[in-house]
Amino acid sequence: MPKNLIRNSIDFFYPPFKKLMPLQTFRYAACGGANTLLDIFAFFISYNFIFQKRVLNLGFIAFEPYIAAFITAFCISFPVGFFLMRNIVFTQSTLHSRVQLFRYFLLVLVCILLNYVGLKFFVEKINLYPTVAKILTTIIVVSFSYLTQKNYTFKAEEAKVG
Repeated sequence: MPKNLIRNSIDFFYPPFKKLMPLQTFRYAACGGANTLLDIFAFFISYNFIFQKRVLNLGFIAFEPYIAAFITAFCISFPVGFFLMRNIVFTQSTLHSRVQLFRYFLLVLVCILLNYVGLKFFVEKINLYPTVAKILTTIIVVSFSYLTQKNYTFKAEEAKVG
């Protein structure tokens, strides 16, 4: 089963980090890091090769190439991210999968807004190269996302004291 292979592969590298962080945090860093690299890679490929740094005009709306690349990367990283967070990182959550998916979707909507605002700000106001802007925006969004996932999306119920 792929989730067991992924979990066992990540856990294999955990022992040197055992004193630095809990296993769940290590798994989050590994899964989130891999998904973030996938997202940035998909963004880079989309921006440079699929959209070729040109505006994507759909007739009724036009997207700057970095926004089109962001949307493309998102379509790849969203399902991969949910799978990893639900099945590898936050496995002790007692919430139903549909509740997790709904909450994850809400979180992702907020992250999309943060990504959009971050990209627009860094590219148009600070004049950074779009891939660098994406990396900086990602750092901000990942920090917010971890805290939200841990405390809301995949929250494990606390044991009730009688």
